[in-house]
Amino acid sequence: MFQPNTVYIIGDSKTSLNNPIMQKYNGFFIGLVIDRDTDRIVDAECSATIALTSLFIKSLFVGKSILEVDRMIEEIEHRYFGSSQKALMVAFKNANIKYTQILNK
Repeated sequence: MFQPNTVYIIGDSKTSLNNPIMQKYNGFFIGLVIDRDTDRIVDAECSATIALTSLFIKSLFVGKSILEVDRMIEEIEHRYFGSSQKALMVAFKNANIKYTQILNK
């Protein structure tokens, strides 16, 4: 399904205790499949309780560069108004850090 030049990264964070995501998963996670040749995100999924949330988040990330953190944070701030907005931003930053570490190996 995924090309050999792709890697899978998980970014994680916490959200408010009363958020259903925290109650179900005890954290917020975003999984990203990244093309190492282009740094583009080819697939994405998150620990959402509503399927539409995961689909919307996927639409935010797929085709974008994992290295364009400021641009992605701005897009999240302007387009995603779910209760886990801040958790999504932190999880993306966490995934970016992990990917950057892989690049530097």
